[in-house]
Amino acid sequence: MIKVLIADDQELIRTSLQIVLNNQDNIEVTDVVANGQEVMRSVYKNKPDVILMDIRMPKMDGVQCTKIIKENYPNIKIIILTTFDDDEYVYNALKYGASGYLLKGVSIDELVKAIHTVYSGKAMINPDIATKVVRLFSQMAKGDYTIEVGRKGVEELTKTEWKIIEQVEYGFSNKEIADNLNLSEGTVRNYLSTILSKLKLRDRTQLAIWAIQSGVGKIKMERHYDEN
Repeated sequence: MIKVLIADDQELIRTSLQIVLNNQDNIEVTDVVANGQEVMRSVYKNKPDVILMDIRMPKMDGVQCTKIIKENYPNIKIIILTTFDDDEYVYNALKYGASGYLLKGVSIDELVKAIHTVYSGKAMINPDIATKVVRLFSQMAKGDYTIEVGRKGVEELTKTEWKIIEQVEYGFSNKEIADNLNLSEGTVRNYLSTILSKLKLRDRTQLAIWAIQSGVGKIKMERHYDEN
């Protein structure tokens, strides 16, 4: 019997998943919770085999939960089940040890299959998400893959923008960057949009690769930039 914990801040989704999954062979829903802190308490108490984890939950989001759970309970499998396919969430969730990443709207058969798949030690990723992941690792695997940016765009970056680029280089999420720099998540997103526009980069993945390849810390020491 596979013990499943459902974590989602929407009651309708929690209840629906609980009813459907409890009617499946070899699956038992041990608990349903509404936020990240409740996830941690339930994990300690019930030791589930698989967690269906929403991303945006109050008190502690799904990415943070994934990181903490995998550090303390590495055998628990986590499937991110969310409406968000932002690169930030995908890469950080997988980086911290999630075994699956599915978008809400998958069929019950697909969800049940995913639970059995990750329980057996394999991974299950939504096809759209898989495309993003393959693209990232394909880029990283090419030793000669270089991100080029214009000198003018680099010179236009402000001190705060450089700080945010450093945070992206370290792999921090928007929420973590906001906490580290005492900014709101919305402000961080706006800064990132401006940075990508100045450097003419497609997404934060390209930004992270460029930051690593170019040595952002060294560039910062060589130049002086004023805040906007």
